[in-house]
Amino acid sequence: MKRLRPRTLRSQLTAGLVALLALACLAVGVTTVVALEGFLVGRLDQQLSASAGRFAASLEHEARPDADNQPDTRGQSEGTFGARLLAGTPTRAAVVRDRTDAAVPLSADDRRALADLPTDGSGHDVHLSALGRYRVNAVVGDDRDVLLTGLPLRPVEETVHRLEAVEAAVFGGALVVTGVLGALWVRLSLRPLRRVTTTAASVAELPLASGEVAMPAPVPVADPRTEVGQVGTALNRMLGHVGNALERRHASEERLRHFAADASHELRTPVANVRGHAELALRHTGPVPGPVRRSLGRIQAESERMSRLVDDLLLLARLDAGRALEREPVDLTRLVLDAADDARAAGPHHRWLLDLPETAVTVPGDEHRLHQVVGNLLANARVHTPRGTAVTVRLATDDRGTRLSVVDDGPGVPEELQPDVFGRFVRVDHGRSRAAGGTGLGLAIVEAVVTAHGGRVALHSRPGRTEFTVTFPPAAAGAGGD
Repeated sequence: MKRLRPRTLRSQLTAGLVALLALACLAVGVTTVVALEGFLVGRLDQQLSASAGRFAASLEHEARPDADNQPDTRGQSEGTFGARLLAGTPTRAAVVRDRTDAAVPLSADDRRALADLPTDGSGHDVHLSALGRYRVNAVVGDDRDVLLTGLPLRPVEETVHRLEAVEAAVFGGALVVTGVLGALWVRLSLRPLRRVTTTAASVAELPLASGEVAMPAPVPVADPRTEVGQVGTALNRMLGHVGNALERRHASEERLRHFAADASHELRTPVANVRGHAELALRHTGPVPGPVRRSLGRIQAESERMSRLVDDLLLLARLDAGRALEREPVDLTRLVLDAADDARAAGPHHRWLLDLPETAVTVPGDEHRLHQVVGNLLANARVHTPRGTAVTVRLATDDRGTRLSVVDDGPGVPEELQPDVFGRFVRVDHGRSRAAGGTGLGLAIVEAVVTAHGGRVALHSRPGRTEFTVTFPPAAAGAGGD
């Protein structure tokens, strides 16, 4: 069974307070019980010494009809025990009952215990089978016999037990009251610390990774000289530093976003002019030297690539700025079919497979951007896998949402690159030429567009299997038939 331990600081302090009080009560209780028992036993020893073996001495002669020869019970307490030992053997044992003596039967153990008592006049504990525990002292009589006198320990035991019961009740009540009042006191004392933890928890839930973040108000500090006050002061100082850093980062991101958007706008016109002049020069009917024609072709290809890069940067800048996308029903099944046809034309040496439901699947969103998502995923699979690779596009919908998966049996994405695969300008093959490859923004656009639609995209890759999964939430999913 697992050991139960208090987890919160409040419960630990309360439990520690109650435990310390319990130890103190236990120490007081044990001390008082031992002291009381010693005091009462000492009183018994004094009574035994004061009796001087008078009752035991009256047992030296056997009882005779003459009353004067009867044992002397005058002044003896009820339950007083007397015995006479001759040569180590009890000859007679009696106890005072109703001011008269009554014979006491002794067992072999009783006789042995009485015979072993030292004759030092001090009291010793003896358990008699017929009477119980007794405090007995032994003295030497006039006839060199041993006279034993004892008093019962039951009154002492009853008094001690009564004290134990009273202490248990009083200390138990004190522990309960202390536990309740201590918990309230600890709760009141730790109230500033709870405000600190509440503020820290609210900061931990803030989306600090990106965007503008509203930091919570500082924690009120009552007394900075206390430990809780020092923690609150340190937290407020840390919140100030974090808030300033987030503001500077957000301002830097805004400047970078505006720069990307402005640069993209400014570059579109000159890039379009370069493309137009290159196309016009290539259409010249007169003789054009071969090297010049090849240079013009390269200018046209690079200007087209730069146009795509500018468009991608502009799209990302708009998505980062939170521009709303169109929200129209999109036939995702038809969109996948069209993108697969384009992929077959661009990569005839790959095997393109489809796994689609019988009914059409529709989702609300921007048809052009969703087509760009599917096209980028298929282009990524085509560019980064060798010829003959099988690429499967799956589409499914259920209560959990709509899922679009692109799976290939290529070499896979390197493990060290997987955490950053949706970053901007991230390239799997750093040695691949820019002319042959993409811009490194394809998967970044996929993630940005899917996130703008309220969905998420994930990668699971190992050698021989790579799967990109796009999931749209159930609220954004719909299915319909043609």
